[in-house]
Amino acid sequence: MRRAHHLKLIAGLLATGLVVTACGSSGTAATSATSAASSAASSATSAMGSGMSSSSAATSGSATGSASGSATGSASSSAVESFPAITGDAASVKLGMAYDGPKGDQSFTDSAARGVEAATAEGVELVAELAATVGEPESAKTDRLSQLADQGANTIIAVGFDYATAMGQVAAAYPEVHFAIVDDSSLADVANVASLTFAAEQGSFLVGAAAALKSEAGHIGFIGGVNTPLIQSFEAGYDAGAKAVKADIQIDATYITEPPDFSGFNAPDKGETIANGQYSGGADIVYSAAGGSGTGVFKAAKAAGKLAIGVDSDQYNLPTLADVKDVILTSAVKNVDVAVYAMIASVADGSPLTGTQVYDLSNGGVGYATSGGFVDDIATQLEDYKAKIISGEITVPSTLS
Repeated sequence: MRRAHHLKLIAGLLATGLVVTACGSSGTAATSATSAASSAASSATSAMGSGMSSSSAATSGSATGSASGSATGSASSSAVESFPAITGDAASVKLGMAYDGPKGDQSFTDSAARGVEAATAEGVELVAELAATVGEPESAKTDRLSQLADQGANTIIAVGFDYATAMGQVAAAYPEVHFAIVDDSSLADVANVASLTFAAEQGSFLVGAAAALKSEAGHIGFIGGVNTPLIQSFEAGYDAGAKAVKADIQIDATYITEPPDFSGFNAPDKGETIANGQYSGGADIVYSAAGGSGTGVFKAAKAAGKLAIGVDSDQYNLPTLADVKDVILTSAVKNVDVAVYAMIASVADGSPLTGTQVYDLSNGGVGYATSGGFVDDIATQLEDYKAKIISGEITVPSTLS
């Protein structure tokens, strides 16, 4: 019953036209929301137009703050009324959010925050939103999750894979609390944890194909926030998509930071510097899979008269990026907001999600944005690649060969 209801919620989200495609984290999974959802996704997608569907639920994030502090910044607004109504007891949900970076990134964290905004509009009580600080010890994450539980949260969502170790410990200590983590599947067997994962490589394949089709130089770039397996899956998909179009295309790839330094997800100045180097080196389109650092990439694209590709949200439509939207070719979007909302709704309905929930092209969890009309002339090719991925004719790698 839980599975059926979850798929029904996904179909409802698609039918409202809420989400504008998505691309997300890796995750092979134990439980994939595919087959039943795919029929709903396909009908809703056709109603919404090529490449601009989305649905399901899963999250990923980044934020900064202290274990006792609150996340700062503001999430870009989204049409709260576009989410389907929570049919269960919304008031029974006491929500705690733990971000791994600050709000205001115009990407990953802000997408998760939109799901929270929609849920609170339905009557869900937000106990607290807390955020991590760069370079904090692992114990700070454990303390943060414990603090949320001690404050009365019965549903705790951690936005970002870096919370995995802490969540494993805290979930065991609070078995009555429902937990979810975005972009990690290592806790899939824990009874009170839902792992919300995305097939980031699939959405990245499509924007890679778009980059190759649009590049006049035959030379494109990739900038990753932090060199982790998750972000490597974005690069792998992008690389495969571009080379499916043009086998000999030149691709420059650079990561802003290496673990354990995760500041690369919120370093727009460094993103701008790296992008400037790629553009001056001959690339005419650069894909930024770097969270808040992407604003610097867009700034560099604008200055160079080149193009860039966004990530996580349809960044062309974000009000705070209005001055650079004319250089955003497309975005590889993953619907973190919908994943967060679906987790919350499942608790309200009395059937909380558990195990690994996988969001991919087949169920609308990932995709590409068409805002601005820059990819309208290549929509047929992109939709053909999309159909072949869904059918299994094309298998997108999640690691570089």
